[in-house]
Amino acid sequence: MKNGMRRKSGLYASVLVLVILLCNISACNKNNTQVNGNTSKITLCEVTHSVFYAPLYAAIELGYFDDAGIDLELINGGGADKVMTAVISGQADIGFAGPEACIYTYLEGQKDYPKIFGQLTKRDGSFIVGREKQDFSWEKLKGTTILGGRKGGVPEMTLEYVLKAHNIIPGKDIDVDTSVQFNMMAGAFTGGAGDYVTLFEPTATELELSGEGFVLASVGEESGEIPYTAFFASQIYMNNNTELIRSFVSAVTKGLTWVQNSDSSEIAKVLQAQFPDTSLEVLSQVVERYRDIDAWNDSLIMKKESFDRLQDVMEEAGELNQRVEFEAIVDNTMVPKSLLD
Repeated sequence: MKNGMRRKSGLYASVLVLVILLCNISACNKNNTQVNGNTSKITLCEVTHSVFYAPLYAAIELGYFDDAGIDLELINGGGADKVMTAVISGQADIGFAGPEACIYTYLEGQKDYPKIFGQLTKRDGSFIVGREKQDFSWEKLKGTTILGGRKGGVPEMTLEYVLKAHNIIPGKDIDVDTSVQFNMMAGAFTGGAGDYVTLFEPTATELELSGEGFVLASVGEESGEIPYTAFFASQIYMNNNTELIRSFVSAVTKGLTWVQNSDSSEIAKVLQAQFPDTSLEVLSQVVERYRDIDAWNDSLIMKKESFDRLQDVMEEAGELNQRVEFEAIVDNTMVPKSLLD
């Protein structure tokens, strides 16, 4: 094991134990499965299901994966640590979560550690939700409790980064509760836990419409650009399926381009199949909210300066003692040059 990572929570050490239990040689070294002739099956595990990832869902609903010969199965991991477990164990071919998952796994000494091959979002997609409508200022968070997500995850670390930028020190001026699982935070908040909570969309807006909370501020607007959500896969899978991954990247890029060039109401109509319980009006509002904070990357290329800033955030949060070289876990060659013109 490399010496630089704290034994902070044991979550990523647990990943390695789970891999031993779950992984077998055929799963970890599988080539892509051919179905329906020339169509290849890909299982993609996402960290959560959010309008924050609109370009991915647009690519699905507009048939860009079908056009690329990809039969895409989308599963929800419910947290970056669980996504990483799915990828390493072979339960998923590609993971979609915060890049910190790859950094932690690399520093754990995993031999076939996953590498990042595409970045979709470039800032935090969560919003501060409070119990009352108010003229919000960050100063008002002092002396309160906020549900911040899993310790060591990008959402929680970015929140602490922004709090400190506003001279609010976690553990001193504010209690950041990291005990609630990522996908349980809204339920915990409506059940009475915390004074504030950080939530992704459309959950934040739905809570507001129900009268159980009010969207007060964007964490991402305050944090600046950070490689927030990225696609990654094991090196064995990438080496065995290089052209398939490039086709995957091409499909997502088409979705990204379409979102960047479409209005919010049009995007909402396409996304509704992914969020059937959310109205078009709410979806349109949420898409506009993410557009306003410039949430999506210009391309799937991850930039070194953004990656370095992520590590700044991790160090500030006390979760990283040794920095990782950009080239060690980022492979931008999966983005075809034709997509960069």
